[in-house]
Amino acid sequence: MTMMISRRALLGSLALGGSATLLPRAAFAWTNAEALYPATYAFIKGFVDRRELAGAIAAIGKDQAPPDYLGAGKQAMDSQRAVAPDTIWRLYSMTKPVTGMAAMLLIEDGKMTLDQPIADFLPAFAAMKVQNTPDGSIADVHPAKGPITVRQLLTHTAGLGYNIVQKGPLRDAYNEAGILGGQVSRLPIPGFPPTTPAPSLEVFADRLATLPLVYEPGTRWSYSVGLDLMGRVIEVASGQPFDAFLKARIFDPLGMASTGFRVTGDEEARLSTNYAPLGGVLLPIDPATSSIYLDPPPMPYGGGGLVSTARDYDRFLAMLLGEGETGGVRIMKPETARLGMSNLLADSVDRKNTFIDGEGFGAGGRVSLAGSPTGEGVYGWGGAAGTIAFVDRRRGYRVGGYTQYMPSEALPFQRDFGKAFYKDVMA
Repeated sequence: MTMMISRRALLGSLALGGSATLLPRAAFAWTNAEALYPATYAFIKGFVDRRELAGAIAAIGKDQAPPDYLGAGKQAMDSQRAVAPDTIWRLYSMTKPVTGMAAMLLIEDGKMTLDQPIADFLPAFAAMKVQNTPDGSIADVHPAKGPITVRQLLTHTAGLGYNIVQKGPLRDAYNEAGILGGQVSRLPIPGFPPTTPAPSLEVFADRLATLPLVYEPGTRWSYSVGLDLMGRVIEVASGQPFDAFLKARIFDPLGMASTGFRVTGDEEARLSTNYAPLGGVLLPIDPATSSIYLDPPPMPYGGGGLVSTARDYDRFLAMLLGEGETGGVRIMKPETARLGMSNLLADSVDRKNTFIDGEGFGAGGRVSLAGSPTGEGVYGWGGAAGTIAFVDRRRGYRVGGYTQYMPSEALPFQRDFGKAFYKDVMA
């Protein structure tokens, strides 16, 4: 059974029993990574030493040099396998920048433009309705004042909803229609209704088009299924299944052999376990040995469906830092990469009290601005299970932090990982 889980509500809703398990304390640092990044290493090791995480790893690269890896712990509480560069992690929303850059490839190919209405590819979205009251009645609506565009899908400004964000009738309608942002577990999660996901991107898009928008397109930043819908736009514009397009244009050229929407074959031994922290205990909500990621997914979720490794995702980040090229392989033009990592939001877009308040947004990822703590030049995003990755183009770094726990707010790993890294860099 596939169950969706709210990152905000999980801790308050889980009513599972369990006994405390001591977490493994193995730690490692390749080359001189511990000396180069002492704050980052201490940050990671601390979570394992305090028995808050089973394991975690960071991959940090300067310019196009090979990455340094540093980490601690095991793939799971009941595993003897230490976390490593090739441990497989659930990326969840770190899928979004990949989908965003896939869309940028089609823009470079001339198969679509940033401000093109998506109804050119998906006619069902030509006459959308908007709720008169956000999260209110789904029958009390008015015609949208403008079309949904490619830019708006990439930047969460299309007015679409998210079942992990919305409340009331629209959330219920999303769940009933199987308009989900990914999958969590085969296990039932107390407090959450069973849902049957849409069986394909085509059906996902068709069902989504029948439901009202939360906001007028182009007016407000609101976290949404926009990048999942972009997967269907990519299918139509490219003439290829979305997952096949990603493999052909991004994963294979970059050598990302362990990245995809499913874990198969010998990859299974490298899959981590996903946990829910509750009262000082880590409850396995998606054990590696029976993970939902061992099954074919109902559809390739462009907003939250990928699994990957620290090594693989670093190759993606190296390509971004190299403005479309890494290791002698170019997958996009420099101007395409720069555009995708730039702020694609108009100043008029309301982003107050959102995840990006005071910052910008590019193709699937947050973009820092001049007034941001890091200054300009940072592009990236995090995932629902605690992962985080970004490139700092001004300083020439690519950075990823990987672990597995939900919701990401339950522990300060994702929130403070970047602070530890910048403490090292500024030192």
